[in-house]
Amino acid sequence: MVPQPNVVLVVADTTRADDAFDPHVAPTIAELRRNGTTATRAFSTAPWTLPAHGSLFTGTPSSMHGAHADHERLDGDLPTLPGLFRDAGYETVGASNNTWVSVEGGFDRGFEQFRQMWQLVQSSTALGEVDDVLGESRIRALAREVFDGNPLANVTNVLYHYVARGRSEGGGGRTTDWIAEWLDDRDEHRPFFLFANYIEPHLDYRPPKRHAVEYLSEGVSYREALEVPQKPWEYLAGNVTLDEQELRILRGLYRAEIAWFDEHLARLREVLIEAGEWDDTVLVVVGDHGENVGDHGMMDHQYCLYDSLIHVPLVLCGGAFDGGEELTDLVSLVDLPPTLLDVAGIEVPEAREQFLGRSFHPDADADSREFVVSEYVAPQPTMEALERHVGDLPEHVYQYDRSLRAIRTDEYKLVRGSDGSTELHDLDADPGERRDLSGDRPERVAALSDRLDDWLASFEHAEVEESVAIDDEREAQLERLGYLR
Repeated sequence: MVPQPNVVLVVADTTRADDAFDPHVAPTIAELRRNGTTATRAFSTAPWTLPAHGSLFTGTPSSMHGAHADHERLDGDLPTLPGLFRDAGYETVGASNNTWVSVEGGFDRGFEQFRQMWQLVQSSTALGEVDDVLGESRIRALAREVFDGNPLANVTNVLYHYVARGRSEGGGGRTTDWIAEWLDDRDEHRPFFLFANYIEPHLDYRPPKRHAVEYLSEGVSYREALEVPQKPWEYLAGNVTLDEQELRILRGLYRAEIAWFDEHLARLREVLIEAGEWDDTVLVVVGDHGENVGDHGMMDHQYCLYDSLIHVPLVLCGGAFDGGEELTDLVSLVDLPPTLLDVAGIEVPEAREQFLGRSFHPDADADSREFVVSEYVAPQPTMEALERHVGDLPEHVYQYDRSLRAIRTDEYKLVRGSDGSTELHDLDADPGERRDLSGDRPERVAALSDRLDDWLASFEHAEVEESVAIDDEREAQLERLGYLR
């Protein structure tokens, strides 16, 4: 390895650990695990993209970096991982397929190049409205959006949206193509930090047929599978019911999406090999959060902190992480920034003092974690947004109108809500988190609650009282991903 290796951080958006660690579903990840290091107990700081990526970039939890449903932007007060790499002489490049991880969202800070893969020509106009309208309405929408901002860039992006994108196999393929082109032209005298978000496993689940047929029950056709309703908020409200067979079909489609991502990951590895960079690279593959596919009566990735949402895959390959090892310590997403700085030998003591994460690099002198914390600072979508899009809500849905925090040790997980609710799970006896023991073990609840309070008091919380405006085009894109406004 060179003194400062390349670092490639790949986020498998919306990918839960159990499916990602199934070698039949993800053979590339399985091969990386055989040769690298697997953190078998890695947990996200949050159950959805915006706050989770905020933690990946800053080494801090949602309450500290302030990017969550009540403030939908990563502001500039904290140093970011790409900025620290850039200041250390690295070329820093990012590619995102998730609209939350965008220039408007503040995630381009520290990158010399930041590519929003839903656009051919990078433009502030997201062209989000064109997907959701038809006929004469589409013509009016195109007219509005084409002449908003840079008309030439917008026309190009419209053509790209309807012609080029329709001929490719999703954003993952375009992302890897772009990375390959960038590697051909980059300055080979500098190491690089590359971030890439692949969004394939996110709703809607529409994997290629060649993947889907591997995971569908016998007798279920691809066409029939795609006809199963994928409406998480209608399902939550009880307006859509799904039987066990339909939920199995959706889980099969979801697993096929992970297989599709795994195929892109294999090609990314080949691209790095062909560019002569693989031997000088540390590759990190991590999920930002998981997914509920009928788990706990829910779909999508909101309103709870069960392991189906916060237990994520984490695999590192290259350098000190070679060898096929398993790291069984508790690991949080906030631990990745100090770990990756250790990979590159970047000191930055002032920045490290602001991290709430600790390095798990083999050469780091850090104690193992006694617990990890996950936060759900505010519901997304809000109850008002659900009411606008779904209609009348059953009374039980309003229980989700609260924030949540979870503290997890080796044995127990306590989930505490702003509404005064608590759940306690014995993780050894009940790994599926189906039995709430909070009423039976009050001493354990009190001890974990005190530990959570001590953690909350240990850092300065972000002041994010002001609202963040999101333009209409980006709002439409977010709604297509299921984030109701």
